[in-house]
Amino acid sequence: MVDEVTEVFAGVPAGVIVDATLGGGGHSASILSSREDLDVLGIDQDADALAAAKSTLSDFEGRLRTSHRRFDKFNESLEEHGIDSVSGVLFDLGVSSPQLDRGDRGFSYRHDGPLDMRMDADQKWSAADVVNGYPEADLRRTIKQYGDERFASRIARAICAARPIQTTSELAATVTAAIPAAARRTGGHPAKRTFQAIRIEVNEELDVLPEALDQAIEATIPGGRIAVLSYHSGEDRIVKDRFTF
Repeated sequence: MVDEVTEVFAGVPAGVIVDATLGGGGHSASILSSREDLDVLGIDQDADALAAAKSTLSDFEGRLRTSHRRFDKFNESLEEHGIDSVSGVLFDLGVSSPQLDRGDRGFSYRHDGPLDMRMDADQKWSAADVVNGYPEADLRRTIKQYGDERFASRIARAICAARPIQTTSELAATVTAAIPAAARRTGGHPAKRTFQAIRIEVNEELDVLPEALDQAIEATIPGGRIAVLSYHSGEDRIVKDRFTF
């Protein structure tokens, strides 16, 4: 999607593009390479991602500014750098590959690690609090609402019975065992939807998105563009609602 995203901003006025989910900096590198009259403000709540992006984008020193914040603090990030308006904004929602690939971050059912899933490591609330602390009804709601998981009731019941669950491998095994054998053979890893749901809950991803979009729309100048890459039905509904005029 890097080329497609870069093309979105090809015709915007000169100025600042906000990469509200900077991640590893791949999108920003392409945008900065495409036009010398565009600078980037990269926002990310993940300090590790910011550090990696600064390294990736070191050739663009002087044209890159960064802000260690969640993207619903969009206006605060602009104020931090004295920016009044922007030419474009990019949101690439969800979890990044580097976050999934590191077992110690606790995002993935494929790598053993602690039950964490915090995008901001300074946040106190983690996946362990959801998995081991939520009443069964709240756990069921989370898995159903954010994971679109049809076996949410069975999974929530199994998780509560298996407590305390300490690692991602334990959680994945508990979820897998709760799903009927026939259903495990289709749709990818059986724990995929549950892990997604818990991650969204921990990071309040759908709760903060509307405010972030509203601030981005307000800050974008006429002729500017906002691009949103979404991967979840809940994200998609919020985005469509905000851009229906």
